[in-house]
Amino acid sequence: MLTNELKRIVRRPRLSEEVSIALEGQIARGEIKPGAQLPVEKALAETFGVSRAVIREAVARLKADGRVETRQGAGAFVALVPKSLNFRFWQGDGPALLELREIFELRAMVESSIAELAARRRLPADIAAIECFLKAMDDALASGSDGSEADDDFHLAIAAATHNSYTHRLLEFLGRHFSESRRLAWTMPGRNGALPQEAQAEHRLIFAAVAAGDPGRARRHAHEHVRCAARRVGFELAADLVSTQSSIS
Repeated sequence: MLTNELKRIVRRPRLSEEVSIALEGQIARGEIKPGAQLPVEKALAETFGVSRAVIREAVARLKADGRVETRQGAGAFVALVPKSLNFRFWQGDGPALLELREIFELRAMVESSIAELAARRRLPADIAAIECFLKAMDDALASGSDGSEADDDFHLAIAAATHNSYTHRLLEFLGRHFSESRRLAWTMPGRNGALPQEAQAEHRLIFAAVAAGDPGRARRHAHEHVRCAARRVGFELAADLVSTQSSIS
């Protein structure tokens, strides 16, 4: 798959993301020094040609990243020492192929382990929730619409079935970033329906293994799903990225 095709598919950053990235760059380059106060909302809005609401959201993102801190009645200041670094994917217009490959590798590692644990711990209510999102993807296929949101929710429901709140929160964070790689199967230019149909067949295998309480099969099917997803985009994942479970019978 060509890089320019990926750029057409992957969403452009929101205005607030663009502003926060620009401000973060100024901070990193020392144009705004540690401890210095950021310009007021009105000035920033005029500089970037956006609304004050966009500026507030951008500053909130920088605060969440630990790059700035706000002081009651005084405004926002660059942190003397950044408290955290945000884990971001795909800044800019679109991903490089190497970056996309590494995202798929991360998906393979994370999603296969989660599916395995979900198969050990799932309860009837979990199975019903996962199946609900599986059906939502079936409905999207039938109508020819974008089912990527249901795809995200399907994987989040599997994470919820682990009954580990941190596992679910981790995938909730990562999964929304992973969603752009999932969305390729639903929105790739010129798709004829084969891509989402193939992905959905793999979803059904994962669901069946989790519902049956078969951890090994759940892990392998989840791993193979990501490997096939990468293949559909146009590349093979590394041969050393393999599931540790025995082969599917």
